Amino acid sequence: MILSEIRPGLHRWTAGHPEWRAGAKPESPGDWPEAVGCVAQAGPDALTLIDPLVPADREAAFWGEIDALVGDRVAVITTIGFHRRSRDRFVERYGASTSRAKASLPDGVETIPLRGFGETMVWLPEPRALVPGDRLQGDGRGGLRLCPQSWLGYLRGPPTIGELRQALRPLLDREIELVLVSHGDPVLRGGRAELARALEAPA
Repeated sequence: MILSEIRPGLHRWTAGHPEWRAGAKPESPGDWPEAVGCVAQAGPDALTLIDPLVPADREAAFWGEIDALVGDRVAVITTIGFHRRSRDRFVERYGASTSRAKASLPDGVETIPLRGFGETMVWLPEPRALVPGDRLQGDGRGGLRLCPQSWLGYLRGPPTIGELRQALRPLLDREIELVLVSHGDPVLRGGRAELARALEAPA
């Protein structure tokens, strides 16, 4: 199995990033694990795919597993421009929608724009799952970290890590259980507490 069902109807998988290169300087814009995480939620009115990437080495089996989840509607949500990756392939295969407009979202899916940071996170209220793009990452120890300052360098300003901390603090108002990051290992319990630790960690 390629998809891992981490809660009823909520699936995650990993795939090798096509632009990953070994030997990137630590904390540089090219420094991320080769395998990136993707999320699918089979909801009451749609299959929602968040930052989906087709695993090139297991493509036939992967499509078979996704096909089995598809109902009347498929929606693809992209958290950040760099994560469009395989989006067009899902649109072509399933006629998927790609809008992040509130009125267009499937039931049980919300978006959280981080204005000034080039990212829109996804909130899945039923499993209490937060799906970030690049601004939150796995820390390699089972918790979370903020992205490196270098990852903000292309944005206008650019904003600082301190400003990112402030932008993320309102997330603590949510009862987050899971944080399904793209880069690094997901947090599968106590997500709010792990987020709080990340926000208080020294830069």
